[in-house]
Order: sequence, then structure tokens, then C-alpha cells
Amino acid sequence: MIEHSSAAAGDSAAPEPARRDFVREIVRADLAAGRHNAIATRFPPEPNGYLHIGHAKAICLDFGIAAEFGGRCNLRFDDTNPAREDPEYVEAIKEDVRWLGFEWDQLRHASDYFEVFYRSAIRLIQTGHAFVCDLSAEQVREYRGTLTEPGRESPFRNRSVAENLDLFARMRAGEFADGTRTLRAKIDMASGNINLRDPALYRIKHVEHQNTGSDWPIYPMYDFAHSLSDAIEGITHSLCTLEFEDHRPLYDWCVDRVDLVNHPELWDFLPARGLPTAPSKPRQIEFSRLNINYTVMSKRKLIALVGEGLVDGWDDPRMPTLQGLRRRGVTPAALRLLAERVGISKQNSVIDYSVLEGCIREDLDANAQRRLAVLDPLKLVVVNLDADHVESIAFPNHPKNEAFGTRLVPFSRELWIEREDFMETPSKGFHRLVPGGEVRLRGVGIVRCVDVVKDGDTVTAVHCTLDAETRHGMPGADRKVKGTIHWVCAKHAIAAEVRLYDRLFTAADPDDDSDGKTYRDHLNPDSRRRVRGWVEPAAAQVETETRLQFERTGYFVADRREHSAAHPVFNRTVTLRDTWAKPK
Repeated sequence: MIEHSSAAAGDSAAPEPARRDFVREIVRADLAAGRHNAIATRFPPEPNGYLHIGHAKAICLDFGIAAEFGGRCNLRFDDTNPAREDPEYVEAIKEDVRWLGFEWDQLRHASDYFEVFYRSAIRLIQTGHAFVCDLSAEQVREYRGTLTEPGRESPFRNRSVAENLDLFARMRAGEFADGTRTLRAKIDMASGNINLRDPALYRIKHVEHQNTGSDWPIYPMYDFAHSLSDAIEGITHSLCTLEFEDHRPLYDWCVDRVDLVNHPELWDFLPARGLPTAPSKPRQIEFSRLNINYTVMSKRKLIALVGEGLVDGWDDPRMPTLQGLRRRGVTPAALRLLAERVGISKQNSVIDYSVLEGCIREDLDANAQRRLAVLDPLKLVVVNLDADHVESIAFPNHPKNEAFGTRLVPFSRELWIEREDFMETPSKGFHRLVPGGEVRLRGVGIVRCVDVVKDGDTVTAVHCTLDAETRHGMPGADRKVKGTIHWVCAKHAIAAEVRLYDRLFTAADPDDDSDGKTYRDHLNPDSRRRVRGWVEPAAAQVETETRLQFERTGYFVADRREHSAAHPVFNRTVTLRDTWAKPK
């Protein structure tokens, strides 16, 4: 058995050591026992919304397992509920999977198999394992029982095979109204697992489908369609989150009772439609989902945030959607690193938001070029330079990697510095610019503050002299001062719109309603601030989605929608340090 590197498509890193977790150990054991010749997995999203960071963990696992063991992974859309689904989501999901660095073996849809599901349902009726039920949804709930009391059998449970086949055919023909009948599995109304108390397999729904149009007035339920889709595609390991653990007996029941492996008449028409298949008996394995504090990931709540205008759409950089994270400047590598660090287990837990931010910083520290930017500008005038003085200073694009090269940064008599880097009446421990004090200008030399210009109580400019002996190559270049500050040349700086993003919620658990509040009450009013800053020309000229470190400030990205050289727009991805950490 050969184990492949788990690096995503397009990565050129050396193969990583074999990863160890309970899912991979199951896969290794199955291969060693000869249960499978090759591994096949799938990522099966429902196209009823945008993917979020929780899906990133599942994507990394599904595609990662396939890559590591030389197998294949399909992308399959669970499009069995057309009333809630949209082609817009389909395209966004495909884009997100590729952006994360993965490519699917085959693109499939549950709707590709509607005829297989229908034939399989008929087989279940013929073998006495399914019946058409006339109970309403409310009556079904009444008959189901509770966790401590068994359910009651439907009065329609013992219909003859012939009557069930007739009624199901008429359901298929569209004769009945929505909700009037269902096809239910005949399992055990006394089962301790409520999912096995004669669950619905089909419901009537006269809704247009994005792929099949009005061909089908009935649609399969998720558990039925999902299990058979896995079997049809020859999936060996069906990986899903822990909430499906109680559904596994029903998953296995559907696969075993239909038995696609030994009944090719149920699916043998698929190859003629360009859908090669080799049915298998898949194995469902559950793992814990990714939970991060200061975040909500319920689709219902994310839809509400967008619908109520509490955020600026699905790709708002404060959203936990992959589209939002991408627009914020989070890298695919950082999300893959997060998935690796969080690991795979059976234990539900909540990951601190700082873990995500740490992964982002680690990746960007190594790969983001550096630029100079001032976000809260204060004028600094070097009074011992000529008024028309202009020069270019070579700056490294990365302090730790010479391969990134250098760039020329303009320098002149008038500069912008950060207002917080000057203090007229310094507090204890302040080591930046003060009246009469010295500080090093990054890449230039040491300046001394000789005058302060004010308008009333507001400082509007500071005047400094530059010690020429401290410039690069001069005898005093190594003279020590306690502070170093950055700057941009006022004459050549480019005005930029800078959006300072932070966590969307102020509460670690926005879903906690024990105090009568909802997640809406915990929205962070400072989750986005817009400022007009100044950036060096080389920052303004970068392409959209270029990630940079603004020195001493944070990591930023050129907005993928609105940035241009003429109108630079940068989104803060993450601060240089954790600003939410509690002081010790």
C-alpha cells in the first residue's frame, strides 16, 4: 500500500509524514484486510447556501484521505430539496473547493440518480420493506412515540404490495397533492433509535427542479438518497459529522435492503448516460465538526445576517463563509493548516478563534510581502532636507526571505507617520517619538524632534532633523535608539480605503440565549471600521487578492471586488498579535 502526500493540488512541498487519526487508521485497516482495492470518498454538500469554515474541515478530510491513499474523491450535490436550492450556490461551492486547493474526480448530483432511487423504492415495496402512508406530517409525529415510549404502527402499514405499488406509481405520476402521502420504510416502531421508526423515504413535492425540471413530483428523503448515492458511486468510506451517527443504522438498512451490488437492473442504464458506476457497500464514519467561538455557523442564522442587512452579503469579510474568509484575505493554506491542527476525533469541542488567527499569521508571515502604510497620519517634516529633496530607498520585500527581492520606496522631506508614534507628553515606557527625543525612521536613519506644530490642542505636524551620520553605510548607522517607526513619503503616497475588520461577535458563544439575548445582541459594533490611509506606491499597484503585511500594523489583502491602482482598497485580514487575549 502506498500512502501519498496530503498536500493539496498545486503544492510542491515534500511529502508529509503519514497522519494518524482514527479515520485514517480505519482506512489503513480496511486496505490491509483487502476490503477495498482503492479508496473512494465524496464531499456531498446541499446547494442551499454558501460553504462556511466548518465545511473546510470536511473538504480537507474527504479530499485529503483520497489523496493520501491514492484514491478518488467526488463532489456530489445533494439536490433533493429543490425548494431551497439555487444554481448560484452550486457555482460558489465549486469555486470554494477549487480555491481550497482540491479537484474532484467526478462531479455528480443526487438528481443524476432519481431513476435509481425510484426503482430502488419499488424494490423495497416488492420485498415488503416499504409502504405508502396516508398519515399527515402531524399524525406521523404523534405516532412516532418518544425517547422513552415506543411508537405506534401506521394504520396503512399493512397495505398489500399491489396497493402500495399502485399508489406509489400514482404518486410518481403527480396525482396527489403535496403532503398527502409518503413512502415509508417498514422497520420497527419500537426501536430505541427513533430514526428507525418507519422513516419516510419519499415525499410529494410539486416543485420545479434546477436539473430535472418538472419531471419529478416526488423527491427522496436525505437518508435514502445519500446512502444509495454513496453506494452507486462506489464510495468506500462515507465521512460525515457526529450528528449523523444515529442515522448510520438507517444508512446501512437502505444500502443492505436495496442491495445495488447484486441488482444491476436498478442502475445499469447509468453508464449509457455517461455516469460510470461500480456499486459498493460503503462504510459510514462520523467525526466531530469544527466549532469556533465568536462565530455562528447555522445556515439559518447566516441567512438571517445577510437577509436583515446585518452584514454586506455572503462574502462580507466578517462572515465565516469561505467566500467571506477569502475576501478577508485568509489563505487556503491557512485553512488547511487549521484543519490539520484541529485534527479528527469523536469528541465535540470548541476551538478558540485565536487558533484560526494563529494559522493565518503563520502562513502570511512566511508568504506575504511587506509594504509601508500609515492609517492614522501625522505629518513629519525633515527640516534639514531641501524642500525638493527626493530619493529612492531599497527595501527588502520580506525580511526573512531574500527570494522575494527588493523594491524602491520614495523618500522626501515630508512624510506621514502614525499618530500613535508621537506623544507630546509621553507616558512611562513610551519609546517612540517625543519632543526633543530621537527615533529611527525605518530604512532611513535617526531623526530628532525639534518642534511641534499645533492647531489649538491638536498636533498637526512634527519637525525633525535627520542625522546624516546614521544613514545606511555611514559611520553612525549602528547607533542605538530605543524606537523604530515606519513612514510613507507624503509627496508620493497613494490614498487608500482601508477596512479594519474584527470579530463579528463580542460574545464567545453568540448562540447562548440563557440571558434572554440572541446572537443579534452580541454583534460587535467595531467589527468594521473604514479609514483613509496612505500607502507607498508599490502597495497601491498590487493585483486584487494580493496579501501584504503593512509593517507594524497587520496583514491586509487587496479587495477582490473593489481594489484598483487608481482606488486602492485593503481589508485587514488579521492583526500582528492577538488583540483579544486576556491580560495575564
